[in-house]
Amino acid sequence: MQLPPLVKPDAELSTEEVSRYSRHLLIPDVGLEGQQRLKNSKVLVIGAGGLGSPALLYLAAAGVGTLGIIDFDVVDESNLQRQVIHGQSDVGKPKSESARDSIAEINRYVNVILHNERLEPSNAVGIISNYDLVLDGTDNFATRYLVNDACVLAKKPYVWGSIYRFEGQASVFWEDAPADVGLNYRDLYPAPPPVEMAPSCAEGGVLGILCASIGAIMATEAVKLITGIGDSLLGRLAVYDALDMDYRFIKIRRAPDRKPITELADYQELCGLNLPKNDATQIRVPLVSAIELKQMQQEKQDFKLIDVRGLEEWNIVRIDGADLIPKPKIISEPQILSELDKDDLIVVHCKMGTRSRDVLLEMQKQGFTNVKSLDGGILAWVRDVDQSLPSY
Repeated sequence: MQLPPLVKPDAELSTEEVSRYSRHLLIPDVGLEGQQRLKNSKVLVIGAGGLGSPALLYLAAAGVGTLGIIDFDVVDESNLQRQVIHGQSDVGKPKSESARDSIAEINRYVNVILHNERLEPSNAVGIISNYDLVLDGTDNFATRYLVNDACVLAKKPYVWGSIYRFEGQASVFWEDAPADVGLNYRDLYPAPPPVEMAPSCAEGGVLGILCASIGAIMATEAVKLITGIGDSLLGRLAVYDALDMDYRFIKIRRAPDRKPITELADYQELCGLNLPKNDATQIRVPLVSAIELKQMQQEKQDFKLIDVRGLEEWNIVRIDGADLIPKPKIISEPQILSELDKDDLIVVHCKMGTRSRDVLLEMQKQGFTNVKSLDGGILAWVRDVDQSLPSY
């Protein structure tokens, strides 16, 4: 669907910029006017990770005049497999600052704005309102719903992408698009999936190169919206399977029972991410720290340690003495739990604690009375007990 240009061509190009962007200027659909629109545009990129990295690099190279960046994470060694805006020397550095420095190396004419605050319902509309459009490179449903709803309230287009293992998706949402063709993210996902059905890349993995494919689509859609060229992904979901090298496009229509978005909500609660508290009115989630677990081993306490991760993670790193029983087997095969004594002390662990918590709650439902979850998962074990083990 072709849309009118989002940004006016008010910015003038210097002689140096004409030379820099000459390959754009030679394209009839872009030309001088399109490049002026790009220079005059303001784009907010949420997340300088797998998707944000290529999107930021190409938007900067394309000549977007102002790039806003929101990211509170720091660069980790495991990021470098896919987050190409960061380098080895950036490990330990805030991602937003690392991204800003890389952008400066690519295009000194780009103004980079770092938002040193977490995107929350209290500030999302105010921040987004200062930009022409938003690119969302985050990997969790809570933030996606927040960004979507804030974009609806701020009347801004929303370019969205998602990646997992070998598959990526991308689309454009804009509730206030011309000609009453507007859609928003809730037309694609009226309700978030159950927590256990929405693993992150940190848990399930992702092919690094896939980030470039989907991030480039997102950046392309941003350029098309700004300049008014081509057919937007508004109303279509692009699905890319890297293993089969297959692209599919699925029509998106307005959800029949959609309700108008009039205010922001508690998105952690919406997505089921508010953890039960240890009080008398809610399910108790007993935790054991990595230090306490090590002490239990040293004292030769009688307990069973169960690793609920997948085999691929088990092959990367494991805790001595643990038995591997992946979470899907525990949840879907009742006989697995029937082989365990419900009164024994059992410690379950995963990578960071989310999957082991789910397993613990399921075991409590099945009558297990003495189950604990390793707080922080095996990453906490590596950090606090045995730094010689690899992290991932």
